[in-house]
Amino acid sequence: MSRIYPLVILLVSFSTLHLTQVGAADWSQFRGPSGNGISNSTGLPTEWSAEKNITWKTKLPGKGSSSPVLFGNQIFLTAYSGYGLALEDEGNPSDLRLHVISINRQNGEIMWDESVPPLNQVQKITKRIVDHGYASGTPACDESGVYAFFGTSGVVAYDLKGKLKWRADVGEGTAGFGSASSPIIYKDLVIVNASIESQTVYALHKKNGEIAWKAENIMKAWTTPSIVDVPGGKQELVVNQKSQIFGFDPDTGKKLWTCEGIQDYVVPVVVQNEGILYCLGGRSNRSIAVRPGGRGDVTKTHKLWEVNIGANVTSPVYYNGHLYWASDRGIAFCLNAKNGEVVYKNRLPTKGRLYASIVLADEKLFITTRDNGVVVLKAAPEYVELARNEITTDENLFNASPAVSEGSIFLRTHGYLYRITNK
Repeated sequence: MSRIYPLVILLVSFSTLHLTQVGAADWSQFRGPSGNGISNSTGLPTEWSAEKNITWKTKLPGKGSSSPVLFGNQIFLTAYSGYGLALEDEGNPSDLRLHVISINRQNGEIMWDESVPPLNQVQKITKRIVDHGYASGTPACDESGVYAFFGTSGVVAYDLKGKLKWRADVGEGTAGFGSASSPIIYKDLVIVNASIESQTVYALHKKNGEIAWKAENIMKAWTTPSIVDVPGGKQELVVNQKSQIFGFDPDTGKKLWTCEGIQDYVVPVVVQNEGILYCLGGRSNRSIAVRPGGRGDVTKTHKLWEVNIGANVTSPVYYNGHLYWASDRGIAFCLNAKNGEVVYKNRLPTKGRLYASIVLADEKLFITTRDNGVVVLKAAPEYVELARNEITTDENLFNASPAVSEGSIFLRTHGYLYRITNK
């Protein structure tokens, strides 16, 4: 049962009907306002280094794998401190602090840094946990505030000035990897996939954190939910989980359709283009294309293709009839989106695994490796490497996907946030 910790607040209501109506300058949630990892921004730098095209660099008050998000002049991200910073950490789990941080977009100064203690028992530090930490979910933001999900420590809401509005407990279950899903904003709701914590998707009121609806029996899904368009101007909430892809009414939580999915746990975000959803996942790596908008079991009527190639962790982008992604095994893929046929498969210049997802902007593909810089590819159905950019002065891991806005790339490591712009 969800426990809510409300605070008295005054809140400006937000009536936006579609995630992509957020201002073009903003990158308001994981993988951008549409969740598709695409930006319309132009004039982005292709090359950078510690000495080139770094507008500012800000030291962060804690570690984290979450991506930065932007609203107006503020950048938000999460971090953790006090416990779990190293595998040999002998500290007290109760000392863990979970941060939400606001940074000035123009100069990189920290505007505010607020933190909360754990809500439930902290998952024990292990090699897998320390690999990415206790702040993996990317926050979501709009004019009402910023909303962050910390797994067993629940959902935390702040206004834009850093005042705590509420906390909501969405479960205390854990799995080996820990928490990873990111919240999204839909109308006056914050939607959170707490599959790992309670096998439930929650829709919480932005105003006070109270439950608007919940969908149960969501199994082995670390994926961030997606709001997708369907014919007639309506929208659906899509959640990709083990064995099934679900479509819900995002206003009520009513399940509308199911489609046979990937027979394993799922992490990548579903992306959409022109009425087709592309779903990746599984340790054996599979990809599925399906049309939303059906009712009941749509496996035979709406599934378009399925292939045994994909990604376990990272999410794709769609561009000009092709799907692009970099798998967590360090391989760049291009698929024909019409039939799932492989156009190219090319190993990237890294021997490590990838956690960050690909970003498309300015006709370029930006692929963040954990330990060997950001690879920039031409957004075309042939593998053309334009640059590989390392910040050699930063020895931290690059786990987070970049944010893109107004000609700048915002890149986060365990230790720093960078604004990268053509000078």
